[in-house]
Amino acid sequence: MLHLARGIHTSPGSCTQRCSKLVDSVLRVDHAGELGANQIYRGQMAVLGHTKAGKTIQHMWEQEKAHKEEFDRLINKYRARPTALLPFWNVAGFALGAGTALLGEKAAMACTVAVESVIVEHYNDQLRKLMDDPTFTDKELLDTIQRFRDEEQEHHDTGLEHGAEQAPFYRALTDVIKFGCRTAIKIAEKV
Repeated sequence: MLHLARGIHTSPGSCTQRCSKLVDSVLRVDHAGELGANQIYRGQMAVLGHTKAGKTIQHMWEQEKAHKEEFDRLINKYRARPTALLPFWNVAGFALGAGTALLGEKAAMACTVAVESVIVEHYNDQLRKLMDDPTFTDKELLDTIQRFRDEEQEHHDTGLEHGAEQAPFYRALTDVIKFGCRTAIKIAEKV
């Protein structure tokens, strides 16, 4: 029973208790981020769902729903602690999505570009940290993060293809959103 109290792996990728601080942090922030992304697209759909951009936004949202569902599963598998700020990310994500959509389709796409550029960078950082950790052996988690990173890059590129850079005040808008995303990541890693 002593091995159970210390959280020693019983099989690759599963824990009897919480796993390493790194995995706990990775899952907490990714789970929070996917919740936020879902809410951003929910907000955008509330405003733009009936427009020509609606189909594109819906496609990206469907992928984000699958991402969140997978991180829900992984949070349970690893017994990781979700962020205490989930209710805040819920509201903030919707407000960001709806707010940028109210500025128009191009502003909504600029939001997507800003968010996804930070997320791709963040997933790349996580992959490096996990691969550098000699105690981490869960290939499934690495594959999941890589796949989601690639889909987030696809969303970024879709935003650019749909005129994100033509949004009013593109540079200022994306810089503010990127700063907010980076701040949210740092907070969710700890809280």
